Amino acid sequence: MRIALIGVGLIGGSVGLAARARLDDVRVVGWDPSQATLATAVSVGAIDETAPTLEAAVAEADLVLVAAPMGQMPAVIQQVLRAAPENCAVTDVGSVKRPVIDAAGDDGRLVAGHPLAGSESAGVHHARADLFDGATWYLVPHERSHGTRFEQVHRFVSQIGARPTTIDAATHDRLMATVSHLPHVLANVLVEQVGEARGDDQAVPATGPSFRDVTRVAGANPTLWAGIYSANRDALAGQLDRVIARLSDIRDRIQANEDLTTWQADTADLRRLIVDKALTGDELVELRTVVPNRPGAIAELALAFAKEGVNIADLSVAPLPGGATGMVALWCPLEQSGAALALLAELGIEVVGGERLDDARRERGAAQVTLEDEGVV
Repeated sequence: MRIALIGVGLIGGSVGLAARARLDDVRVVGWDPSQATLATAVSVGAIDETAPTLEAAVAEADLVLVAAPMGQMPAVIQQVLRAAPENCAVTDVGSVKRPVIDAAGDDGRLVAGHPLAGSESAGVHHARADLFDGATWYLVPHERSHGTRFEQVHRFVSQIGARPTTIDAATHDRLMATVSHLPHVLANVLVEQVGEARGDDQAVPATGPSFRDVTRVAGANPTLWAGIYSANRDALAGQLDRVIARLSDIRDRIQANEDLTTWQADTADLRRLIVDKALTGDELVELRTVVPNRPGAIAELALAFAKEGVNIADLSVAPLPGGATGMVALWCPLEQSGAALALLAELGIEVVGGERLDDARRERGAAQVTLEDEGVV
């Protein structure tokens, strides 16, 4: 397998390290605008070889991963798609998905992505092979994403240690605006406000741990974050409108001397629910179905599952004789199997087989317990 990394900073470099450590018979080629970055990527073992141009890097690739700054991502995606082979899967790691998908048009080779992983430190010299272990990696196919390319990216993400989760572009961008981009804006504003409290003497005001915790991300990577704000401006503006309305409401309640004990307690409970929620150690169920062999069929199925909150932990696709249909095997958490079966029935897709697995069995390919035996179907 030949993997091309377009951009070999922290994320691209970590992908390269993970792929070289965990995949058999893999060759990783890298291209980056910075020759110094490329040299470092080779020295730390993130890539096997460098390419003189982007086009040369992707020319014979089986999979291309683009790790460019968000402001440059759409143009780079188009450049990659013009040069990549027809049977190549193309994905990215940008934190905003709609501009990336729009740039690809109807090209079925693109399966957009976004790993929820990173580090306080930037640069390929901080790359780690375990950076994605257990991390959610959003996969964002579009309506024409080819099923084989989706399977290819899904498997690769799993192989380097991440947990692929399918989501549609609008939901992804709104979610990121809420949980990632908005906190950066609020941190910047709070720092500005405290800075104004210095007064004319410019003395540095005393700050406590609350201020330090809340503003940890303030001013992070100015060029990178300016590009993110611009790329996700509509979703971010919508979330800012909601925050402004909530702040206005809580200001009125404070001004009215309302008892906010319940509000404080409810928020604490909600934060625990949000932050502490984990999906590790799921017992998995395999469902096998037959779908039409046409562009976008697997993407539609994956997005329908995502809309209902059912995660596809793994999947495989194989064409059936005649080529008109394909067999899809997908794995989802046992607790979500009922919802998965109901959704497939609603879509008119028949379940033609299935098995119940735990992670160890799935990794060995030795599932032995049928869904019928367990009363699931």
